[in-house]
Amino acid sequence: MAKVTVQEKRLVYPMPAFLIGANVDGKPNFMTVAWGGIAGSTPPVVSVALNHIRHTLRGVRQNMTFSVNVPSVDQVRETDYCGIVSGAKADKVEVCKFKVFYGKLETAPLIEQCPVNLECQVLHILDVGSHALVIGRIEETYVSEECLTDGKPDVDKIKPFAWVTSPARRYQTLGEVVAKSHSIGLELSKEKTG
Repeated sequence: MAKVTVQEKRLVYPMPAFLIGANVDGKPNFMTVAWGGIAGSTPPVVSVALNHIRHTLRGVRQNMTFSVNVPSVDQVRETDYCGIVSGAKADKVEVCKFKVFYGKLETAPLIEQCPVNLECQVLHILDVGSHALVIGRIEETYVSEECLTDGKPDVDKIKPFAWVTSPARRYQTLGEVVAKSHSIGLELSKEKTG
């Protein structure tokens, strides 16, 4: 398989569509982030990359808390809006009609309409050039009841979506199941011994 180099260096897929929440000067604000994900299990940790000039980062620094809200396909318009309009210029909660709630940290706003919400305490903020990499300990995870199957989160009910960078610049759902994890790889062991 021939390989070629490309200019776009940030090609890790899927890139999630997250809504990051923080109180800025006491007011809830949300921004869209595609660069983030789980960074550790013990303690449970998440990382998100926020451009240094972002209004939301100011709130993260003020309170040392933030939220990661996983929107469903039902919130794609709101997710896009929160990525193209600054909270310094618009009240995104009002425009998007978000129902905001707070958990035990009391300063990390969460969006009720999003099926999954992570409430986070900042552990580190690292300067990584154009962005600040915010590392947060997940203090609490909330899942909408209708997105559970047998008491566990069900990705088919959550309906998350990903962001695809240029040239497509679009949002996409996860797609079809290709194999069962922690299982399909065992076939290689069988082939070797068989």
